[in-house]
Amino acid sequence: MEVNGDLSVEGFLFLDDGAYPHQKNQSASIAGRLELYHDILDNLSFSVEAYYRLDSEDDERSHGDLRLAELLYFTDTWEITAGFGRVFWGATEFVHLVDIINQTDQVDALDGEEKLGQPMVHLTVPRDWGVLEAFALPWFRERTFPGEKGRFRTPLAVDTDNTDYESSSEQQHLDLVLRYSTNLANADIGLYYFNGTSRDPVLLFSMDQNSKPILYPYYEQIGQTGLDLQLIAGEWLLKGEAYFRTGQSRSYAATTFGFEYTLTGLFESMMDLGLIGEYVYDDRNNGWLPTIYQNDIMGGLRLAVNDMDDSTILLGVIRDLDSSSTIIAMEASRRLGESIRLNLDASFFIDMDIHDPSFSLAQDDFIKLEIIWYW
Repeated sequence: MEVNGDLSVEGFLFLDDGAYPHQKNQSASIAGRLELYHDILDNLSFSVEAYYRLDSEDDERSHGDLRLAELLYFTDTWEITAGFGRVFWGATEFVHLVDIINQTDQVDALDGEEKLGQPMVHLTVPRDWGVLEAFALPWFRERTFPGEKGRFRTPLAVDTDNTDYESSSEQQHLDLVLRYSTNLANADIGLYYFNGTSRDPVLLFSMDQNSKPILYPYYEQIGQTGLDLQLIAGEWLLKGEAYFRTGQSRSYAATTFGFEYTLTGLFESMMDLGLIGEYVYDDRNNGWLPTIYQNDIMGGLRLAVNDMDDSTILLGVIRDLDSSSTIIAMEASRRLGESIRLNLDASFFIDMDIHDPSFSLAQDDFIKLEIIWYW
């Protein structure tokens, strides 16, 4: 049996006063993660990852989750997992359009990278010509949203107690997914079909019992076909994602694609510099199921120092081509000794257009410092 985990302390400093009442300019939180792995038999194992965060300001951000709790059984020709699992699909850096299995833990990270554990049965059949996967998802996880005191929230608070579903089965609807992935020469290709409850809720207007205006999540039934691709060509990495979705009033498509070019041995040193360029397009418009990423161009620099402390810096810029809205983000990370890592993140929201779905972030410029102790 293997047991390990981490403990982190995180502090936010917001550079502007909050746009909404009760929002403060500073917040702090502490989070812990416990991981356990046990080989029951030679071909049967059990994995657990439990997580909890306690936040000083936002009650909705203080939460726990079972990120992982699954049994894995495998043979020479197939394997199956059952329990709470986590699956990631995607190729691009800034936006992961095709990642649909796990629900976003939106209170834990603004970039949508943190996910909730998903109850599932997952069958994998590897062959010489590719890998077939089948998923049965018997229980739906609702997205988390900041509370009234939280930052990065919508103008009206989201009341998750009034969540509604298109399916009469609500959270018990059985979602099904099939995926095929393969490697052709220097290309990794994935293709899937998803049928079930959309992970992206529509936020609808209502009034609570005190006649206070609120938003509430409405989860629709969708069918989605997705494709992800990565192609290595020398120092170039070409990548893309796309999907076609049905079931939300009308069908629509979205795509993101771009490149990463690596300059190795920068200035005759051990450092590598990655140049990143991407574009995202969504054929929805702001009057129908608005999306933050509709017609945006993105650029970034990724510096890998390649030192003993695993120091990295990522700088990214996202520009809306239909308006002046611009997001500048920076992530820096460095290990301190054998068991401590220091992360410094910052984001700045510049000239946010009032018609942009992300306009509610206009006063949420922040600097975040996180210290993680691994054990």
